Amino acid sequence: MPELPEVEGVVRQIRPVSIGKKIEAVAVSDVIRLSKENGKEAIIKRIEADGFIERLTGAQIVQVERRSKYIYFTLRKDNEFLLVNHLGMSGAWFYVDQLQSIPEDKFRRHVHIVLTLSDGNLLAFSDIRRFGEMRVLQQEGDFPPLLLMAPEPFHEGALEHFLALAESPKYKNKAIKEIIMDGQIVSGCGNIYATEALFKMKMHPKRAASRISRKRKIELFESIVAILQESIEAGGSTISDYRDINGESGSMQNRFGMYGKKQCANCGTQTKTLKIGGRASVYCPTCQK
Repeated sequence: MPELPEVEGVVRQIRPVSIGKKIEAVAVSDVIRLSKENGKEAIIKRIEADGFIERLTGAQIVQVERRSKYIYFTLRKDNEFLLVNHLGMSGAWFYVDQLQSIPEDKFRRHVHIVLTLSDGNLLAFSDIRRFGEMRVLQQEGDFPPLLLMAPEPFHEGALEHFLALAESPKYKNKAIKEIIMDGQIVSGCGNIYATEALFKMKMHPKRAASRISRKRKIELFESIVAILQESIEAGGSTISDYRDINGESGSMQNRFGMYGKKQCANCGTQTKTLKIGGRASVYCPTCQK
């Protein structure tokens, strides 16, 4: 699943090619229409396909921002509103002159939303597994979970927020990896970067927060921030389906020390896997205590 660095990379690329442009037309795939007709909520949430098309058509793109793992499109049509997008497991945006210009067939075959912009180009959303989300909101609070997200890890107050919750009665006895993957505690850090940060800190993913000193918690948070920043600079991580809007893969996966590894990069010990917070957690039984 794309995490903060991957989403940040997409936002940085969408912003210059879309801001100020008008959405001249909107297309929704037959797959999504059929899903809606069958009472399912694939990708487009809480609005019918035709209503989604009507709301977006004619709107101007005012701003494109990232909040945690979400993309916020601020649109203006009479008044301002939001199109909030989560990439899910395999969502990807492409900026192309025609759908056939999308580089890989697996993405071309799963295009579900197409925005025709006033410059004649297309902003196309492809989602192979259809776990992505699109929500049309008058304001952020119309989808309350958005208001529960932790401060951005790069912003002032994020460390204090992390420490306060990690040391609170609700969380202090939970596994540290479960804590740092919780978006209400650390914004945008999922399984990949949690794995890497804990490996860098030589910290066992199942260690309870209460058994970690405040100094080490601060160092862990700083490690998370550093790894997220490094990944942004590397174009994110491409494990399988992440691509930027030009169809390019990230390169951060080439720098991993632990995620997806069979042997520890430090000592050569065979790695072990356990499940924490519903996710497979890889760690070194020798280095991480």
